[in-house]
Amino acid sequence: MDGAVTRDGCPVELYTLLPTTGEPDIVHAAIPPGAEILDLGCGAGRLTHALIDLGHPVTAVDNSADMLAHVRGPASALITVLSDIETLDLDRRFPVVLLASHLVNTPDDRLRGRLLAACRRHLAADGRVLIQWLPPVWFDRVFADMRPVTGRIGRIEVTDTPLSHDGTVLQAMCTYRVAGGTEPAGGTVWSHRFATRRLSRADLHAALAGAGLRFERHLDAGRHWLTAAV
Repeated sequence: MDGAVTRDGCPVELYTLLPTTGEPDIVHAAIPPGAEILDLGCGAGRLTHALIDLGHPVTAVDNSADMLAHVRGPASALITVLSDIETLDLDRRFPVVLLASHLVNTPDDRLRGRLLAACRRHLAADGRVLIQWLPPVWFDRVFADMRPVTGRIGRIEVTDTPLSHDGTVLQAMCTYRVAGGTEPAGGTVWSHRFATRRLSRADLHAALAGAGLRFERHLDAGRHWLTAAV
């Protein structure tokens, strides 16, 4: 069993098991067929693999060599890059830049600006940045209730347990339980503590503007995905 853990506490084996939940289809529907994608913070390739299958060449970036070791695809469709997002400089531009996994909700305002600057730095003049975020209404529901919520992603049971908040930043624990049995990782439990920041629409738009980007539109009914452009 792979016991590797990333710098921010993410268990690598867990991320090799998590399935997609519709994200690749949202991305695919919002961009031109076959458009090349820069996937920032690709992890173990959860979205990268699906996007390659949908016909998109992907340059996949992550700061964990253990994560990148699981990202696979034909040489014609995949490039992997070991780097922090905020310091990445590939000296080239892409028609699509992907910032998923709610990274924009980091509690660190300076880091958020640097993440968005990296998106802008690698974006073609007529390109689009696709961003996954936690909208304000999500935080408002959690702040009002502060009770654990359990759901499933494939065969993995996920429990989000809010721990505390200051009205803006939420501290929480996410616990993942894999269904038992004889299959790999059966019965395994992982826990990962995280912090995430509530951004108002004005906060989001200001952060985008600070990186030289502008909000375009939401891509899904829950408003968890949006596009930005120059």
